[in-house]
Amino acid sequence: MLRLPKFDVKNPATVEEAVAMIFEIDGEARFIAGGTDLNPNMKHRLFTPERVVALGGIDELHGVSFGADGAARIGAMVSLTNIVKNAELSAAYPALCQAAKLVSSPQLRNMGTLGGNVMLDTRCQWYNQTYFWRNALGYCLKKDGSKCHVIEGGSKCVAAASNDTAPALMTLNAELEFATANGRMRMPIADLWQADGIWNKKIPHTDLLVAIHLPKPAANSRGAYGKLRDRGSIDFPLFGIAARLDFASDGSIQDASLCAVALQARPWPLKKAAALLIGTRPGEDCFSAAVEQAATLAAKQCRPMPNIPGDHDYRHLMVPVYTRRTLHAAADGAGPVHHV
Repeated sequence: MLRLPKFDVKNPATVEEAVAMIFEIDGEARFIAGGTDLNPNMKHRLFTPERVVALGGIDELHGVSFGADGAARIGAMVSLTNIVKNAELSAAYPALCQAAKLVSSPQLRNMGTLGGNVMLDTRCQWYNQTYFWRNALGYCLKKDGSKCHVIEGGSKCVAAASNDTAPALMTLNAELEFATANGRMRMPIADLWQADGIWNKKIPHTDLLVAIHLPKPAANSRGAYGKLRDRGSIDFPLFGIAARLDFASDGSIQDASLCAVALQARPWPLKKAAALLIGTRPGEDCFSAAVEQAATLAAKQCRPMPNIPGDHDYRHLMVPVYTRRTLHAAADGAGPVHHV
């Protein structure tokens, strides 16, 4: 049986109290939202914080609201289940709700939060193992060792970003609101990431994600999310891709966005592939040709590594397949694309 290490639990009532509690001790402290990622990582001794600051009792972190300008604010503690069930979010931001729906299982979506999924730790098949397993192997760059088991002689951790909602939020131009030791700040989600599997965010883990802000979508905007995984539930993505298509009044695509995940330490925007779709019209040959070109280009840009479970050559073969299917699903206003 894997047991949690000993730790102190604090239950703040406000965001400011939560941030202060992180800095009250000299040892390591961590925020905990739904606990679906942190708890197993603590059992594996990947993290052994002396203090855990529980966020469930902070009212500001809950709830979904829409402003007069049509923009949405989603509290970081809103569960993935409630994201999926929210009819207004589903209508305005279909790719986000589809991605949330494909995270893990119903039980874990009930506990897991949108903020927790955004701030998810990177994953690697050599890292996300028990302490006994990692000790026998000799550890790795990300935890306790000096060797990368993915790339021989590698000096940089290539553990993969595996958060399904991140690419969807990237295509939607989301902004993230953080509470820090120096007050509040907002940043585009595109500016959050860095190519470092050990910690793939540009902000420290002591900054608290308060809310996700989404601009009002274009008048005729559609989106979809595609997820490759071994099983129809539970699994993290072997490859994920989000698409957004904005349509002009004549039915042509006036703007497009594509973003992939589960390749490297950060979500990967596919700007050149998305640009190929602009000016085309679904239902016409030019759109089908552009989709094929975008899928081919995505396969050239996306090179899966043996950093997560699943054959990386097979994952690479599936990049154009899921890119193609997801773009057609977005154009048709269809549901998520995934293995069942």
